[in-house]
Amino acid sequence: MKSRSFIRIFSLTFFRRLFKLLLTLTVLIQCILILYNHYYGVHVLNSLLDFFSLLIVRVMLGLFASILVTYPYVFLIKYLNRVAPWSKLIFKRIVIQLSVTIVVSTLVSVLVTYIVKLSLRDDTIDFNYFVSNAMTYSVANIILVIILEAWMFFEDSRQAVRETEKLKHELLKTNFEILKGQINPHFMFNSLNVLSGLINTDTEKAHLFINEFSQIYRYVLETIELPLISISREIAFIQLYLQLQQIRYGNSLSYHIDINPSIMELSVPPMSLQALVENAIKHNIVNSDSPLHIRIYTRDMKLFVSNAINPKVSLIKSTGVGLKNLSQRYMLVSELTPQILIEDNYFIVALPVLDSKNNTI
Repeated sequence: MKSRSFIRIFSLTFFRRLFKLLLTLTVLIQCILILYNHYYGVHVLNSLLDFFSLLIVRVMLGLFASILVTYPYVFLIKYLNRVAPWSKLIFKRIVIQLSVTIVVSTLVSVLVTYIVKLSLRDDTIDFNYFVSNAMTYSVANIILVIILEAWMFFEDSRQAVRETEKLKHELLKTNFEILKGQINPHFMFNSLNVLSGLINTDTEKAHLFINEFSQIYRYVLETIELPLISISREIAFIQLYLQLQQIRYGNSLSYHIDINPSIMELSVPPMSLQALVENAIKHNIVNSDSPLHIRIYTRDMKLFVSNAINPKVSLIKSTGVGLKNLSQRYMLVSELTPQILIEDNYFIVALPVLDSKNNTI
């Protein structure tokens, strides 16, 4: 982390932000210096043109000087953050920073003032002017260091936020990959179980199942990489899936779909409806004596899947992978999650409808 912190100092992004800060400060400081010297008769200006011509020269030289002194200050601040943090060694840090700042600013001010004297051929720039500029530069550089401290604290905080967001994004991506990995084998395993049963009982239905299954599995492969899919595509898929299940169960399985056209272009996680339909078929009796009817409908900008509760007697305990996976996929893309309701012996799941642009209604 320490080496990465120092590498960032030499990055183009860091330099651009630092350059904007120094340019603003240099213009401000040079305006103050020029007006100060004019007011006290150190360097009297004869016109506005003199002011701007002197300002341009000083800003260019001052910006060069600022960059020259700023990087040592940046290194100094980074170094002191490690060896003498404000939270532990305040006095030591103040002494070091003041000493280095005064020495560096004095040397740089002498160099810059000498260059100005040569470039302008100004004989009024004497020893007192050098001393005055050195003192002024020292004060200005102390202020600069204070500003740099605040600016770098802000930059480090912003960088920490960016890294936290990046780690959060990577974690979400990893979780999505894990959940995505659960869907594929889970869907394939259940479908192959159905196919195995049909082969033993009805080979004609088994062949029909295989043809339908190839279309459905194509949808699975196309959408498994996506966090969200349009409701129109999801409805088209669930109709295919229910038709596939009717090959197995015949008239024992029926369904009714009633979707508000206004929400067709909104989104849900892919295979959301399939997980709920599969859950209904898996946990309820489906035969001629006890047919299963599944309703898929919309109300209050939500998708509902409901079925009468007629549980199978099974020795195998449900793992709940399908519903858990669905809830977790919603959590990765939205603050909204599915709601499970039991009303009048009906098992109902309400799926929030999402806007793919901002993952909200």
